[in-house]
Formats: sequence, structure tokens, C-alpha cells
Amino acid sequence: MLEISSNVENILYLISAAMFILGIKRLASPATARNGNRLSSVAMLIAIIVTVIKYTDTNIQWIILGLIIGSFFGLLLSKYVQMTAMPQLVAVFNAFGGAASAIVAMYEVIFQNSVDQSTFVLASVAFATIVGSVTFTGSFIAFGKLQELLTTKPILLPLRNFINIILIIAVLVLGVLLSIPEYSDVNYLYIMVGISLILGILIVIPIGGADMPVVVALLNSYSGIAGAGAGFVLGNPVLIISGSLVGASGLILTRIMTKAMNRSLLNVMLGGFGSEEGSSSSGEEETRPVTSLSPDDAAMILGYAESVIFVPGYGLAVAQAQHQINELSGLLKEKGVSVKFAIHPVAGRMPGHMNVLLAEANVPYDELKDLDEINSEFDRTDVAVVVGANDVTNPNARTDKSSPIYGMPILNVDKAKSVIVLKRSMASGFSGVQNELFFLDKTNMLFGDAKDSIEGMIKEVRELD
Repeated sequence: MLEISSNVENILYLISAAMFILGIKRLASPATARNGNRLSSVAMLIAIIVTVIKYTDTNIQWIILGLIIGSFFGLLLSKYVQMTAMPQLVAVFNAFGGAASAIVAMYEVIFQNSVDQSTFVLASVAFATIVGSVTFTGSFIAFGKLQELLTTKPILLPLRNFINIILIIAVLVLGVLLSIPEYSDVNYLYIMVGISLILGILIVIPIGGADMPVVVALLNSYSGIAGAGAGFVLGNPVLIISGSLVGASGLILTRIMTKAMNRSLLNVMLGGFGSEEGSSSSGEEETRPVTSLSPDDAAMILGYAESVIFVPGYGLAVAQAQHQINELSGLLKEKGVSVKFAIHPVAGRMPGHMNVLLAEANVPYDELKDLDEINSEFDRTDVAVVVGANDVTNPNARTDKSSPIYGMPILNVDKAKSVIVLKRSMASGFSGVQNELFFLDKTNMLFGDAKDSIEGMIKEVRELD
């Protein structure tokens, strides 16, 4: 078996940690994001190899087999998981990341009785186990809501806040008892894990589907924090650093998302945000008239406009129309039309969903404008084209205090001179609220699959003089 000196080990861990930091830094821009992912992957590979060489003297064949199986499934997922399922995949990754951290921490108590189980180590075990277990079940509930295996509406259990408080107190008491060597008992650990798993479910089920992007960001942070806790258990610096990076970046992203949703971070942590009882929703069938048009008519409007803002939403991902919308925007630019893309922080079903989707289609990054940049431009824009976005363009968020999305900053699409909305039907958004934008006099509805509609518009725009 290979051996590695402590100096070489520390140097390699330091290199790995530096590569993690640089990798996450490069994720800040679509232009460098792929290289950032590759850099972080190599950093993880270095950390795994050093750890395996240092701590494994027997049965290394099982570790190699695990690496091969994991790499195979990773390659499979990267090739065959559709962009529409990416939020669900991220939720599953969060779940298994939290579970892995919890299992590693538990192993030190259950099987490694020979190690020094000081108060610090035992407290780290309790911390990683609690956070990892909550992340595991909470992420699978988020997956169920995103996949619509569970209702996207908030599930409000009677006395849910009281029950959550009791469970949190119980988990904290058990964690403290486990952390005191004189009183520590492995049975406390088992009970603590069971309660934490239940707590993860109860925290997420009261949250409505429209708030899932915030949940995904928060659970991603939880998985990193749990990893850092496991790093303290093992005394592994690179795991502490990488886990802290993921945890901190996830919390920053959560803060950005909660601001975009007009939610407080405390409400997110406790669960149940976006689910106020008595809030209005559009459960009734919509009967109000709307104005519809054909792809040819929409193309005529766009072809003779001076400025166009595209507003992508989850419907764009479902239709896989990102390449078509880039082609259409290119044709319009050739005709001298000013084209921009308005990106709401919570458009889609995970943080950055629309940015990733449009980057995949090579939409120039300087054309992607966030909410604060673009909102002042709508009232000077000839046409706003909404592709499958509902809640983030709903004017009722400004005025209807009974609406569950009241107070959420929205894109000011209704202030454009003309609006074209591409939708399959008049179905409400993920929050269950009907969009009042659809019923404005300036709004024209283009019904059908977004990809087919945009291809029809492309054909007509090519023929315009």
C-alpha cells in the first residue's frame, strides 16, 4: 500500500482547497462556469486520492469499485437528464450530500470507539448528523414537489409550528447529551437521527411550489454545512473548507433569492413561507376573455419593433426552445432591433435556471439583464415577449394583499408598449395564482408549444423585408 508523508498530504490538501475556491469563483460567470466545474472536480479527485492513500490499508478494491460506479452514473446523468429536470437532480444531489455527511459522522461514534471522542468531536457528530438528516428528507420532499409527485400547494398540518418547535428542542437536547462524553450514548444518536429525518419533512411540506427555488438554494447550503461538520469529525481540512464554501455560497444565494421573493430568511429557515392561510389562489376556472394571435402576427409585431425584451420562464425549459429563441433574437438584431433578456432571480425552478438554459444556447451574456437592471427599461420597450413565465410577471404582486405572491418584486412586463405571451394554455403558475398580465388590453396570447411557436415566428421574420 502506498504511503504519503504529512507534509505532502498537507500540500496536496492546500492545492485542492485553493482549486475549490478558484472553481467556485469561476462559477460566477457563464463564460468561465464550465472551467470552474472542471477545476472543482479535479480538486475533489485530488482530495479523494490523498484521503484514500492516507486512511485505507485494506479493501481498497471496494473504494475503486465505488468510484467507477459513481463516475458511471454521473456520466449517465450528465448526458440524459433534461434541463427541465435539473432542479429535481440538484435536490437529489443535496439529499445524498446530506446523507453522506450524516453517515460519516455517525460512523465515528458507532464503529470507531477507539478514536478520541472528545466533546468537540461528539458535538461535531451531532451537528453533522442533524443537518445532514434534515437535508436528506427535506431534499426528497422538494424533489417530490418539483417533480409534482406531491402537490405543489402548501401542506399545512394542524399545530405544525408547535410540533416543529418541540422536535427542534428534542433534537438540541439529544445533541447536547451526545456531546458530553460522560453521558454520551449511541441510542441518543439513533433517536436524534429519527427526529431529524421527520423534521426535514415537516419543514419543507408547508412550503408552496413557487418558493421551491429558495428551498433548493437553502438545502444546498445545508448539505455544505453538514459536509463541513463531517470534516471537523474527521479532522479533514479540505472537507471543512469545501463544505464551508458550499454552505456560505448557498446562504448568500438564499439571501438573494429571499430578497427576490420578498421573504425573510427566518421564514425560510422555519418553513411555511409563502403559505399564509386565507391567501387567494385561482382554483376557479378562468372565464375572462383574452386576445390571441398567430405566430405570423407575432413575427410581424417583432419585425417592425425597435426594441424587444424576452422574458424566459419555466415554459421555455419545458419546450426546450432556448436555441430557437436565440435564433429569433439573432434575426431581430440583424434587422436593427435592440434585443435583451430579462432574468428574474427565481424564474424557473432553481437558482440560475434561466441563465444556465440560455448559456447552453450561446445567448450573449451581456444581453442577460437581471431584475434591477431591466425593470426601468420596460416602459421604453416596444414589445415584451414572455415565454412561459407566470408568477414573476404578475402585476397582482404589487396590489393584491391577499395573494400569496404579494410583495414579491416582479419584472415590469405590463409597462411595455405591447406584450406577447407564449403559453400552452391559460393554466396558472406554479404558485396556483392566475396572472393578471394575460387580461390586459396590450397583451396578446400565443397559445401552443413554445418551440413550435418560435419556429413559426422565425420563418415569418426571415421573409420580412
